[in-house]
Amino acid sequence: MKFSLIACLMLCFSSVFAQLSVRNNAFVYVNDQVLYVEDDVNLEESTTKLYLRNESQLIQGAGTTGNSGIGELSVYQNGTVNQWAYNYWCSPVGGILTDNFINNYFRINQLDDPLLSTMNPIDSNNSIFTASYNGTASPLTISDRWLWTYVSSSAYADWIYAGDAGDIDPGLGFTMKGSGTASTGNTTYDFRGKPNNGTMANPVAAGDFTLVGNPYPSAMDSAAFIHDTQNQAAITGTLFYWEQDASTPQTQSHVLQEYVGGYSEFTINSSGVIISNTPAVFYTYDEQDNVYSLPPGPPATGTKMAQRYIPIGQGFMVEGSVGTSGVVRAKNEHRAYVKEGAQSYFFRNGDATNTSSDGIQFHENGLPIVPEDYKRFRVNVDFTVGQSQYTRQLLLNFHDTATAGFDYGLELSRSDNHPSDTYFTLNDKAYSAQAYPFEDALTIPLVVDIEQQQPLRFRIFDIQNFDDSQGIYIHDIENELYVNLREQDYELNIEPGNYTNRFEIVFTPGEALSINDFEVNKLTIRQNNDLHQLAVLNPNGLDIKSIEVFDVAGKRMLNNQYDSVSNRYELSTVDLSDGVYIVNVISNTNTVKSEKVIVKN
Repeated sequence: MKFSLIACLMLCFSSVFAQLSVRNNAFVYVNDQVLYVEDDVNLEESTTKLYLRNESQLIQGAGTTGNSGIGELSVYQNGTVNQWAYNYWCSPVGGILTDNFINNYFRINQLDDPLLSTMNPIDSNNSIFTASYNGTASPLTISDRWLWTYVSSSAYADWIYAGDAGDIDPGLGFTMKGSGTASTGNTTYDFRGKPNNGTMANPVAAGDFTLVGNPYPSAMDSAAFIHDTQNQAAITGTLFYWEQDASTPQTQSHVLQEYVGGYSEFTINSSGVIISNTPAVFYTYDEQDNVYSLPPGPPATGTKMAQRYIPIGQGFMVEGSVGTSGVVRAKNEHRAYVKEGAQSYFFRNGDATNTSSDGIQFHENGLPIVPEDYKRFRVNVDFTVGQSQYTRQLLLNFHDTATAGFDYGLELSRSDNHPSDTYFTLNDKAYSAQAYPFEDALTIPLVVDIEQQQPLRFRIFDIQNFDDSQGIYIHDIENELYVNLREQDYELNIEPGNYTNRFEIVFTPGEALSINDFEVNKLTIRQNNDLHQLAVLNPNGLDIKSIEVFDVAGKRMLNNQYDSVSNRYELSTVDLSDGVYIVNVISNTNTVKSEKVIVKN
């Protein structure tokens, strides 16, 4: 069925059409509904319009004709960052310079400024582009310095400048900084052009990254996208979502060395009910991927997370599978009508607290809950570099269907490693999440890289479907020590090195020393700057061998040895310069408790 609309048609109900043709200065306004068209959409003349408003979306079926015409589809999406930070985008529309049946290139100057302040739901002004560093929200002004694409590479220098008028392939993503000075942005953009439809393919190369995204004016199911048989042969199955912190004066900068950001990693199983994700690890870089220290503050870890359904306009990185080069494809069968909410939102802080209609349950903190036949836990590893601290999160999934090899859709490949970092390995590749069939005798190695001497801490949380009596241990092979992370954290001071055979996760302790032999949690370390004195309180009379004090550069400033047990140890700090120091209290079994103190003389 093909028809023409002579006047405005208000769609306030779900409709199914074989084809949709809008002609003769008419427009279609879709309000809070899904518009389903089995084959093509023809917006014939430049004056014909199709407006998707209030979470409306366009779904298209298996038809092969292709969309046509030189009219416009208009759909809104909100950015979530301010003028100092990037969102990753992917346009749901292409250009309309010529009438054809293919998906055309997109240009960022197709973004318009909607007239929301006048309560006008149809018209928009052209956005303004500037060569200055900062964009503004009203009128919408976009800095063209920050408009880039990224195709099949692993080097920072290979970003490709797009600007406001550069051609961007259908399905390829692009970067754009937000507008306004609020700590978190909320700018509405009006994408206008010919609606994308059908299959869009972009190249990927083995071990390299490509910035793609959801290229449709509808949501896209990440499970269908990741587990498409052609995509399984081309990519690792992990989607990488960029998160950047520009909420503080220290991070509100356009200087690359002052950016603080990283990639959140996401995958999902084929049934769409097991989400595996880890937060971004915030760090700073330059054009040569050199690492800079973070500003002092709390553990630096991202807070945003993705969900199953990818919203309109969302961009993300994919990684080419090792040993293959090919293309990653977005297809109509990946599309879904899901409004933004608990199951789908443009990458931002997660607040899912319920059971979504696809069966995924969430904790109050937004983390997904696995079904009863799965087990899971997360390990947070805290690194201290100079005066800065950041946290790497690792995830372990357990299920009878998991294998000793790579389990696509349950394991997370790693976007990058920092000089001080930790990860799982398989076939010489780093992972943030792995999957195994569970058994008590299982041993899971952890690789730990340390650039400079520092305190190191292992913590565990999000323990799901384990018996309360089941221990989960970090085994420090060098110190012959098993620590049940369900009972306490494991903290130590560690020398620089690449530790490939020192740490492992186990579920049954061996014959080595137990952490209970040295109850470090009973010790109290205090710095009294009025008395210029460091005190270690030892109420349980533990056997202390030595107390060391290091500056943040790793230089040992104090080293006191002890032959007898005391309830209190005191060290003078009068000769230390003002600053942050690391205190190591070492038992006669070489167990270490590390803690930071601040000296002010």
